[in-house]
Amino acid sequence: MDLLSARLSALSPSETFAMAQKSSELKAQGFDVINMSVGEPDFTTPEHIKQAAKKAIDDNFSFYSPVAGFPDLKKAICDKLKNENGLEYTPAQIVVSGGAKQSLCNVILSIVDKEEEVIIPAPYWVSYPEMVKLAEGKSVFIYAGIDQDFKITPQQLEESITEKTKALILCSPSNPTGSVYTKEELQALAAVLEKHPQVFVIADEIYEHINYIGQHESMAQFESLRDRVVVVNGVSKGYAMTGWRIGWIAAPLWIANACNMLQGQYTSGPSSISQKAALAAYTGDQACVAEMKVAFERRRNLIVKLLSEIPGLNVNNPMGAFYIFPECKSYLGKSYNGKTLNTATDVAMFLLEEAHVALVGGDAFGAPGCIRLSYATSDENIEKAIARIKVALAKLS
Repeated sequence: MDLLSARLSALSPSETFAMAQKSSELKAQGFDVINMSVGEPDFTTPEHIKQAAKKAIDDNFSFYSPVAGFPDLKKAICDKLKNENGLEYTPAQIVVSGGAKQSLCNVILSIVDKEEEVIIPAPYWVSYPEMVKLAEGKSVFIYAGIDQDFKITPQQLEESITEKTKALILCSPSNPTGSVYTKEELQALAAVLEKHPQVFVIADEIYEHINYIGQHESMAQFESLRDRVVVVNGVSKGYAMTGWRIGWIAAPLWIANACNMLQGQYTSGPSSISQKAALAAYTGDQACVAEMKVAFERRRNLIVKLLSEIPGLNVNNPMGAFYIFPECKSYLGKSYNGKTLNTATDVAMFLLEEAHVALVGGDAFGAPGCIRLSYATSDENIEKAIARIKVALAKLS
């Protein structure tokens, strides 16, 4: 007898965390494993942000925070949206949560009803379909391959919309591919959405500050869509603050109110100390963001060059985030030591066992012919890891 709820039984475990766990086990056995499986900056949180958190402790910010976040942080987020993105929001439209993951889940649970459809471009971040399952909605996938830089076209979007479509989740810069939609590409998608007023856009912009093409472009900039776009963002990636767990939404007031009510019932407000750290991140010196982006771009250039030298891998040039998503289809069906690699997950497991490099198979991201590598690690680790991968893949026949 299954004692778990049907809701939980329907969920899949996170493949990215599963690979991180397996690599940790190998490390514990004494193997030198290079972990390129988890999407986490390898930088430490900037000093002025840490100091703000220490001051918050000394100033006794140790009580419950307001459910939707401290007013000063919400105002700072509004200022950031205006100054960096040209977007006008009031603090009442901001809800601060325990990470952008909670922010996303809040929105999906607030607007998606049973059997309503949510369009998810594939490759996608592993948690999107699982969140839609929690809301008892139905995921509709649009596949965009490496030949189109992993970005969907307006025609693909148009063909996927039905009378049951409730939302589109759009992640730019993208996890897992690193692809970034240009203003013109977003405008073309917006033109399709204008014809379907029942469709909301959940714009996951957590990698906003890590893009190599200049100005970040937000789906919320188009006036015709403003009333149905929810921007999801946070401090984890741009400020190297993954463990602080602060994310937020900027949304139409009724959606913000709904998320506030939902959050009030199951977590209440996020960490008071982390919010004061996030306030320092948004109001302090932004040089740290630029420095990290320079390092990520250098690493991007390095990993693209090295992976392109491996026969059989199809590699594009990602324009943001810190992931690369090479196509490895030419290795499927090949064998080593009597074991055949039938899926990208098999390729990932082979590279973990044979090369001691942890990465993630594309199956988990809705792209069964690809593998995801995070280059949020040192140049030395990148060089060593890709050299090992090259040697290991050459053993397949």
